[in-house]
Amino acid sequence: QVQLVESGGGLVQPGGSLRLSCAASGFTLANYAIGWFRQAPGKEREGILCISSSDGSKWYANSAKGRFTISRDNAKNTVYLQMNSLKPEDTAVYYCAADRYYSGSYCGPDAPPYDYWGQGTQVTVSS
Repeated sequence: QVQLVESGGGLVQPGGSLRLSCAASGFTLANYAIGWFRQAPGKEREGILCISSSDGSKWYANSAKGRFTISRDNAKNTVYLQMNSLKPEDTAVYYCAADRYYSGSYCGPDAPPYDYWGQGTQVTVSS
């Protein structure tokens, strides 16, 4: 059974950091394009940081540049999203997604859909 499970969300003060994890089961993450997305209340889901399966290239939304990084631990079949200098506007449900056949890294508007999605983890940035 293919499954993605996010964890690591929570409440953090502005300027703080969080590391989200996305653990895969039923398939090998290293062979898939991986994306981190988020959806804030009343807003559409948006891609924020994605990594290609073919060459490891990464795409960053403007909101993620300089603050967020993505990494893989192939031994643990897990992908991480490190978020630093968090702002209240980063408050959202964060999702990881995977796709076997997408060779690109772009996951912004009009990007191809990803096949598999996790259930999401809530991140709240507030003092």
